[in-house]
Amino acid sequence: MSIRRVSPVLVIVVLCFGSLCGALMQSLVIPIQSELPALLGASASSTSWVVTATLLAAAVTMPVTGRLADMYGKKRVMTGSAAVLIAGSLVVAMSSTLAPVLVGRVLQGVAMGYIPVAISLVREIAPDHLKATAVATVSATLGVGGALGLPLAAWIADEWDWHALFWVSTGLAVVVFLATALLVPHVHDAHPATIDVVGILGLAVGLSSALIGVSKGSQWGWTDAQTLGSIIGGIVVLIAWGYYELRHHDPLVDLRTTARPAVLFTNLAALLIGFGMMAQSIVVPQLLQMPEATGYGLGQTILEAGLWMAPAGLMMLFFAPVSSTLITRKGARVTLAIGALVIGLGYLLALGLMDAPWQLMVASCVAAAGVGIGYAAMPTLILDNVPEDEAGSSVGVNALMRSVGTTIAGAVMAALLTSRTMEFAPGVEIPTQDAFSLCFLVGAGFAFAGAAIALLVPRANGRGRTDAPAPEPVDASV
Repeated sequence: MSIRRVSPVLVIVVLCFGSLCGALMQSLVIPIQSELPALLGASASSTSWVVTATLLAAAVTMPVTGRLADMYGKKRVMTGSAAVLIAGSLVVAMSSTLAPVLVGRVLQGVAMGYIPVAISLVREIAPDHLKATAVATVSATLGVGGALGLPLAAWIADEWDWHALFWVSTGLAVVVFLATALLVPHVHDAHPATIDVVGILGLAVGLSSALIGVSKGSQWGWTDAQTLGSIIGGIVVLIAWGYYELRHHDPLVDLRTTARPAVLFTNLAALLIGFGMMAQSIVVPQLLQMPEATGYGLGQTILEAGLWMAPAGLMMLFFAPVSSTLITRKGARVTLAIGALVIGLGYLLALGLMDAPWQLMVASCVAAAGVGIGYAAMPTLILDNVPEDEAGSSVGVNALMRSVGTTIAGAVMAALLTSRTMEFAPGVEIPTQDAFSLCFLVGAGFAFAGAAIALLVPRANGRGRTDAPAPEPVDASV
């Protein structure tokens, strides 16, 4: 078989593009969320699952996809994820009722498993001088995609029928599939093992139940039996799942590896930093769109709010090279702490920059720079401290922890914004300015806590895989 060499830079671009497209699915329907009941002929509580289903599917899938990549090879699994993204996008594009739309959105969430696999693969195939920057850039796309998706989706929905959102995502998915299949080299990175079916089902049931309770708590009521039953039931299932995984000869997630201090504290920091990223994505657009008649609202449309937020998404990408330089000079743990501190600084700046859209854009850019720095450092810490045959699943667990952080952020921000309200019109309650200020303070607190946790990560001992030789590419076929 002839060997086809592909430029490492081109491969890195493909992995970044594929991860970016996967991450776009997070915010694809947010601009039309308020219109979904009329568009799909269902209640607002039912259509809210169009957003939630994707986030839940992504959270559950990331560690599973990572494990499958460790077992069968990363390129094969990424190509499969891209195919799932095509299928999910097509299903929604051709649907006008709730049930098939939910199916498609779940498939789009499943496809986000592409991202942690791409992060672990780029570490293996990038040349030494590009390794840190490549990992940083691919990892940053998890935040960039969500940020850029909002203005892009708002513009498409504003100019065309809402189905156009999903025809565009179908086209992007086809490009990702072809580029991954034809340009990403296949490497000998498979580590045959048995599929832990019980582990997959246990993680899916436990995690979904707990996250549904958290994400729907504000809507159902935090003391409602449905909320408590969902959260507590999910935790019980996850405890039983952990007990099973510790005794399984080929676990989905090796909890002993996850319990290593370097991995454990990195994942805890990921949860807190994920909270910090999502908090600004929720609070700032709402503040931008509040009516000017409130005295503090900025009266922006959904599209305008998205455009004000877009530079923050680009900032995450621009700071990936900065993060790689910091990792080289200061180490990944210090870089992670710096990123969390910058996020907190962005929130504190927002407290004094709430009078104009451009001011909030500046504060958001500062926080986003911190996200770019922190998100890039996390996979480096993980990959330096796990066995090669667990690289995909370990990065997947780290991505899962970020998703848990974003889910918790959504619940906490919703609770804070409804805790301090005023009557704007008869029967219409809206958050006060103090509620938004409180959200920024809480976001800063979580970010600073993330910085403290990051500094608990043990210093590098030289036994990581940073300098391990990259596997030899075989060919560009699946």
